[in-house]
Amino acid sequence: MSEFHSEISKLAPAPLWQFFDKICSIAHPSKHEEALAQYIVSWAQEQGLDVRRDPTGNVFIKKAATPGMENKKGVVLQAHIDMVPQKNEDTQHDFTMDAIQPYIDGEWVTAKGTTLGADNGIGMASCLAVLASNDIKHGPIEVLLTIDEEAGMTGAFGLEAGWLEGDILLNTDSEQEGEVYMGCAGGIDGELTLTIEREAIPTGYTTRQLVLKGLKGGHSGCDINTGRGNANKLLARFLAGHAQELDLRLVEFRGGSLRNAIPREAFVTVALPEQNEAKLAELFEYYTELLRAELGRVETDIVTFNQAIEVAESKVFTLTAQQSFIATLNALPNGVIRMSDDIQGVVETSLNVGVITTEDDKVTILCLIRSLIDSGRHQVESTLRSIAELAGANIQFSGGYPGWKPDADSEIMRVFRDLYNDIYGHKPNIMVIHAGLECGLFKEPYPHMDMLSFGPTIKFPHSPDEKVEISTVALFWEQMVALLENIPSKA
Repeated sequence: MSEFHSEISKLAPAPLWQFFDKICSIAHPSKHEEALAQYIVSWAQEQGLDVRRDPTGNVFIKKAATPGMENKKGVVLQAHIDMVPQKNEDTQHDFTMDAIQPYIDGEWVTAKGTTLGADNGIGMASCLAVLASNDIKHGPIEVLLTIDEEAGMTGAFGLEAGWLEGDILLNTDSEQEGEVYMGCAGGIDGELTLTIEREAIPTGYTTRQLVLKGLKGGHSGCDINTGRGNANKLLARFLAGHAQELDLRLVEFRGGSLRNAIPREAFVTVALPEQNEAKLAELFEYYTELLRAELGRVETDIVTFNQAIEVAESKVFTLTAQQSFIATLNALPNGVIRMSDDIQGVVETSLNVGVITTEDDKVTILCLIRSLIDSGRHQVESTLRSIAELAGANIQFSGGYPGWKPDADSEIMRVFRDLYNDIYGHKPNIMVIHAGLECGLFKEPYPHMDMLSFGPTIKFPHSPDEKVEISTVALFWEQMVALLENIPSKA
């Protein structure tokens, strides 16, 4: 790497951190990762590596085996190019143009007011560092960098048979050092749409905006069982309890920004009789204190605002439309639906009520269902269909992807487990993760490929609090190097 942009480039292992530093300098949110993909392609060509792209946009890079390792099984190192674009409300940042600003905070690397992109930028950097290295022993190497993982797994869905030759795939998209993954949840997006009618704001009404923010948010899979609040659901609860009492009339409800991130903030614009403003202030303050009492051990920074607002929209929901919307949102299940009976401590099925948007004539609610088993996913789909039917709403499901079924006979898992034990004196935790890894989709065109997933410790992915633990990046790299040097030989 010829140019560095921040202090993280001085961390060890230097090649990995220097690649990650460069990755941070090029905008690459989901759907807008082409500039970074083009940089990687150009870099690989400069190194004399064989680089290709498939019709979907995925990047493939090949590197020959080091001398004496030609008979080892081929390895595919895999990461995704895109990152989740989340920022604090008061942060000015255009994810399609602006560089991420990483910095060292004690034992961690984090970013200024935005997601860091360690998910999956650290994994991607490790793949590039292996390609750049002249002193790592390895067999035939392929690197697969997929596009648009976070917003629909477009790259994984588009992966065709015949592009990869390797026998083993090492996915680098896990987020807890000391844990290695051999299975993951599948998922599907749900989009519930309620048609709304509007009428003029009644005479003598004033407009206010109710804001709930400061929640931790986070990954809708890995963090769904942590007890974190969902801003959409919490404001729905207040409306269900007090809209009729205060004669509130809805103008707009918006909350969350990604269907796979737990909503940290939500905003409701209402009209109400001027004489009820004091009562609204009293009840909203009481509700805020109630939430702090209920959630305070987890949500330590709950903030609410009840503020005057001028609205360009001069109409409110009709009472019928308002009652239907509030009841629907309040009734939607959210969070852990069921824990696994087979794998202790792992969520089996969950639902995240992720994004709510309001237009002139409709409200849209985006949800993400995750489940280790197809029947669990189907059960939640059925629940949402029933709620939509009762509400007279439309429900559509899309982007379904399979889970990754654990393989008890995995050879590469045994190799990783034994190497980890040799290095650190204890075995890693072999896990199944309640999140969507691309491995399940890779199994369709490559059913016989042996796979595992590992990575450093990343906290609060999909939120502006995202951070990666520096010491675990070094451990992750140590494991990567040892694993590549100990890949089994071909039969």
